[in-house]
Amino acid sequence: MSWRWCVAAIVTALGATVVAAAQLPTFSSRLDAVRVDALVTEGGQPVRGLGPGDFVVLDNGTPQTVDLASFETLPVNVILALDQSKSVTGDRLAQLQDAARTVLRALAPRDQAALVTFSHRVTLPQALTRDSGKVVAAVEAAQPGGETALFDAVYAGLLAGLNDPSRNLVLVFSDGVDTASWLTPAQIIETAKRGDAVVYALSPKDAGSAPFLRDLADQTGGSAFEVDSLQQLSSRFVAILEEFRHRYLLSYSPKGVQPGGWHKLEVRVKNRRATVKARPGYIGR
Repeated sequence: MSWRWCVAAIVTALGATVVAAAQLPTFSSRLDAVRVDALVTEGGQPVRGLGPGDFVVLDNGTPQTVDLASFETLPVNVILALDQSKSVTGDRLAQLQDAARTVLRALAPRDQAALVTFSHRVTLPQALTRDSGKVVAAVEAAQPGGETALFDAVYAGLLAGLNDPSRNLVLVFSDGVDTASWLTPAQIIETAKRGDAVVYALSPKDAGSAPFLRDLADQTGGSAFEVDSLQQLSSRFVAILEEFRHRYLLSYSPKGVQPGGWHKLEVRVKNRRATVKARPGYIGR
């Protein structure tokens, strides 16, 4: 089975269709309801208690009316995309598995989780489920080996929560450069701009994957971290989930803007010196 076929099979299993190699794989933001995850902090601490009227959202410079500003109300989909290439063995594998188990134990009963693993092949050992035990079992059964198809794996992760109304957190770990993907970094970034998943990524310090992961996280309103030791993974995974739960989910119906193309987003809080982290824009259809 070729690695290219595996990417196609994974995406088909997720309920999507892979386009020809020369075309860009996409999924589109709906312009009748744009969702934006936003982290609002002051002094490094999350700001609670804000409502729709407290936010300013500019879509291509045009002010929008925020219809919803929910905080810790919607379930979370945690989609783990974990490197299982030949470099992830021994203590490194044990620490990664422990981090995955730790974050899965932190899920609420209504949350869901899924697992994407990648070497030179991308697999979906466990689709979205509320049974975190199934995801833990899939994590523990993974057998590392082979090259690294990071870009293809991120694509599968972005699709894993597609069409699910919950908030999608794609949590990526990779310890090396991509050596086996069919898709390109530009295609993955373009795909991320068309959805509302938020990507948080971790890699060892000075890993070759770090620049791509930083760009991906920035484009989705997430963050990328480099760790000095994989012993930090468990605490980082849980901290990421906690931060994600403290984000506001904003929703608005675009008015006064053209439906297609790139939409630059600006999100601010009225009458406060708050810092807002959100995606810089989206691609409409």
